[in-house]
This record gives sequence, structure tokens and C-alpha cells, in this order.
Amino acid sequence: MLQLLTYLTSKLTTNQKKFAAEVIGTFIVVVFATGSVVIDAKLNGRLGVSFIAFAPCVGVAIGIYLFGRISMANFNPAVTVGFLITRHIRMVQFVSYLTAEITGALLGSLFVKYAIGAEANLGANTPNYIYPIPVIFGTEVMASAFLMSVIFIVVYTKGLKGFGGIAIGGMVGIDIFFLSFISGASMNPARSLAPALLSGAMGSLWLYWTATFVGTSIIAYLFRKNSLPSNRLKDLKIYEDDFFTSFFIL
Repeated sequence: MLQLLTYLTSKLTTNQKKFAAEVIGTFIVVVFATGSVVIDAKLNGRLGVSFIAFAPCVGVAIGIYLFGRISMANFNPAVTVGFLITRHIRMVQFVSYLTAEITGALLGSLFVKYAIGAEANLGANTPNYIYPIPVIFGTEVMASAFLMSVIFIVVYTKGLKGFGGIAIGGMVGIDIFFLSFISGASMNPARSLAPALLSGAMGSLWLYWTATFVGTSIIAYLFRKNSLPSNRLKDLKIYEDDFFTSFFIL
């Protein structure tokens, strides 16, 4: 698989490789995350939340180990905003990442629709409105903050000695398992956008395009303030050095 990807991208520029990696990686994440919901719905809920939480955990881990060296394996606009705040990427790169992530998510939902099924609104996130809106919003902020925290831990411990993908994927799974019954636990605006757009179930999309960014932004600002001195912030040139290139490889 890695050899095939290397061959296919050998003639691409660095930025083109990053764009392609984010498209494919987000595609994988969305297929695993939403496809698991659709499959569970087709089976009348027999697989349950354990399956729905485990599948995106695997998808995220696969994407990180495949593409961490190429693009930092964001696959998530809220995470990309976090890296923008900490100046690991520039605004022009943010636009490219956001475009790639939304493209990959839409392709993922199209794949789910025609290859798996359209049940459960293509796996669109759904909060539990039994709870008050502040509780739902706060839960989604918290889930996104937990994810961003683990990502920064992985990045600045050099990938937890090769377990970075497992740690980040595991955090996604844990958030879904314990918090999805309140907020839906998306943590990823692109993952929420694609099935909502294609199914028409857009009533709760506001939540996942606000709370997720709030959660990752809070952690990014705290990290930038407390972990990076100003002289290091000015010198960060992530795309010109190998700061991230070896952090996600076993």
C-alpha cells in the first residue's frame, strides 16, 4: 500500500502531496465514521455504540500511519484551525487543507451512500435534544478539546514512540463511546458536513461547525501561550523542515 502511494505521488509537488493526503485521509475517516453508523442502522442497532466508536478509531489510526509524514494527518478542519493558531501552518495552507478535507469528506459520504447505504441520514451526527443546548454544546466542545490535547501530546512527544495513531484514534473512539449519546461527538466539521449535505439532515449542523472549533481553538491558544516561547513561534517553518515527518511511523 505504501509503495503504491509512493509511486502514485512521486511526480507531485510537496503541496500537491499534502492536498492529496488530506483528501484521501479524510475520505477514509468519513467512510469508517459514517459507514459504521449506516451499517449499525441496517442491522437495527445490533452492533451498538461499541462498533460505532471503534470503526472511526481504526479509520483515524490508518490515516495517520499512512499520511502523517506527508500532511500531519489533520483530516479535520477544527484540528487544522488549531495548527493555524499555533502557527504550524499558514493561512494559505489552511485554505488548501480545508478544501481538501471537505472534498475528501464529500467523496466519503458519496461512497457510503452508493456502496453501503443511506440509512441514518448517511451517518450524520445527531445530538440528543433531551439535554439542554448548553450541555450539548459544552459536551461537543469538551470532546473536541480532548482530541486536540491528545494530538498536541503526540506531536510534541515525537509520536509516543510510534503509538501516535493509536492514541489519537483511541481518543476519537473514547469520545464517541462516552459522549455521543449527548452531543453526537463529531469533533470534525467535515465529517458532519458531508452526510448532512447529501442527506438533507442539516438541522444540527450548526453545532458541529461551532463547538468543534471552539474546543480545538481553546486548547491551541493554551498550548501556544504556555508551551511555545515567542522566539520559537517566529521560527516555526513546519513545511520546510522535518518536525513532523517521523512522529507517526511505527
